[in-house]
Amino acid sequence: MKLNSQWRILTVGDGDLSFSYSIHKHLKPKSLVASIYDSESALREKYQDHALDKLLGSDVPVLTEFDATIAHSWQRLKGQQFDAVIFQFPLIPAFASHDEFKQNQLSINTLNRRLLRYFLVHSQLYALDKQGPMLSIITSKDVKPYCEWNLEQTLNQGLDINYLGQMDFKIDQFPDYKIRNVDRDKHVKDTRGVSYFWSPKANTDQTLILGLPDYLSDSHCSMCRAGPFLTEQDKKAHYSSKKHKQMSAHEKSWQAFLSAEQD
Repeated sequence: MKLNSQWRILTVGDGDLSFSYSIHKHLKPKSLVASIYDSESALREKYQDHALDKLLGSDVPVLTEFDATIAHSWQRLKGQQFDAVIFQFPLIPAFASHDEFKQNQLSINTLNRRLLRYFLVHSQLYALDKQGPMLSIITSKDVKPYCEWNLEQTLNQGLDINYLGQMDFKIDQFPDYKIRNVDRDKHVKDTRGVSYFWSPKANTDQTLILGLPDYLSDSHCSMCRAGPFLTEQDKKAHYSSKKHKQMSAHEKSWQAFLSAEQD
């Protein structure tokens, strides 16, 4: 992921704050504000090695108990404006029990898409400067279950926000960054990540080179990232497959959520 040092950047849900610290130390952006979902005490208890004190010692503001799904958290920015808001490897926190999950009535797939849709809406509404590029950026792993969220096509459905494209996330550009498991003090294996970009504007930054994957073309099933289909028989076989039926079920649940949201 290529970031511009002239940008004003807000990071969201940066678990141990190592991503924010790496941006501060190596990119030196025009300005930086970091945020985490946990309280300060929970952060210190959860992660033995964190970057909170390093950031505070460098006068980088850190917002704790910042929930991307709640407007009030974003209103705590008090009108401060940014060029890019970044959410790295988002995943909903684990449920405390099976009963808690059952009470929620939404699938895990839908809950994760819901989290990211609210991130898009709130970052655009409360954080991004209308005079700037207005970039909402999500980096996600390119493996299950993350690649089953269909971020490119359905996350911004019905919103005045455009999917601009994507680029590979290269962790070696952020030397101090440690990818963590949600709710665990453990550095996970650096699997392939992709950074997705959205904005109500077209991409006018010549240094921001974004691409569209082949699976979004007509010769593929973009929902399943399958193809290209060389024959009609290949296409029909895929549409009858277990994978496609599973992804169709995810999409049906997501569309039901969007319809309920509009009511």
